[in-house]
Amino acid sequence: MKVMALNSSPRVTGQSKTEMLLTSLVKGMRDAGAEVTVVNLREKKINRCLGCYTCWTKTPGVCVHKDDMALELYPQWLKSDITVYASPLYYYTFNAEMKAFMERTLPVLTPQLRNKGEVTSHDLRGGHPAVVSVSTAGFPEDSVFDALSYWLRRIYGPVLLAEIYRPAGETMAYSWKKDEILSAMEQAGRELITGKKISQETMQRIKQPIADPSVIAAMANVAWQSLIDRQINPAEMDQQGKRAMRPDSIETMMAMLAFAFDPRKIGGRKATLQFNLSGDRPGSFYLATDGVVYIPKQGQADKADCTVSGPFEVWADIIEGKADGDRMLMEGRYNVTGDLALIMCFGQS
Repeated sequence: MKVMALNSSPRVTGQSKTEMLLTSLVKGMRDAGAEVTVVNLREKKINRCLGCYTCWTKTPGVCVHKDDMALELYPQWLKSDITVYASPLYYYTFNAEMKAFMERTLPVLTPQLRNKGEVTSHDLRGGHPAVVSVSTAGFPEDSVFDALSYWLRRIYGPVLLAEIYRPAGETMAYSWKKDEILSAMEQAGRELITGKKISQETMQRIKQPIADPSVIAAMANVAWQSLIDRQINPAEMDQQGKRAMRPDSIETMMAMLAFAFDPRKIGGRKATLQFNLSGDRPGSFYLATDGVVYIPKQGQADKADCTVSGPFEVWADIIEGKADGDRMLMEGRYNVTGDLALIMCFGQS
């Protein structure tokens, strides 16, 4: 089986969450025996469709342009059994690079109109590869992909083999759940090649919640503010090896600690971790986990398995990477009572 995997992310490897997901999907497809060609559209010359309809009239099936699309990509697309369209979500749909590619596949259609019930369409000039869509967005809600899904279903109908959408993609990249999600993407690739569909279990693993939406929003806001304060963009932060996030309030402290808490390190058991902070930004909150979900709440827990007491500034330094948590504990900069193992469950922030 021949697969053409298109990546329209403008970001390079290591920065692109779209490419991260696609790479895992492709690995699974190759493991299942598929011949997969990956194309980074940012490296190709694809002119925009002129709407001249030369490909429908003067040169049926052949575009007037003589660029990478006409000479290389379109012929390869026609020969593919499956095409994977992988794009970040821009304005609730695919980005311009992917749209340009899709619009340039117009020669596959004939100009005559055909009425099928209440729908008017064009006939295919020949075959059409099955389609798999992959997209990721920063927002945490699944509904952010509704417009894209409707659009693709309208265009591709029965040849739309699968839709894979990953909300909270930026957050996923820093979560302890990332490896599990990418493993599920590999499994999806294998399933698409061997069975032409993705199981419900695999899709649930891909789309599993990263954290409560309020946690994701708080983390995103403090990260952006840190970048604004430093006058750098995310790529420059990566190049400089800087950690962008420093909590600026009890609320952002709660969110960042909740996100960094990895319940696997305590065997997925139920636990409650209380924080009582002093200093310039005093306050109390606790993290409660049922072994999978970690929820931050303000105030005092009815019963805590572990209690941390100390200055807000010390924990802000630890989160930002300016101070070592173990050393701060040994030096008495903060105190811990109860199950010390819970403090060892951080490390992803």
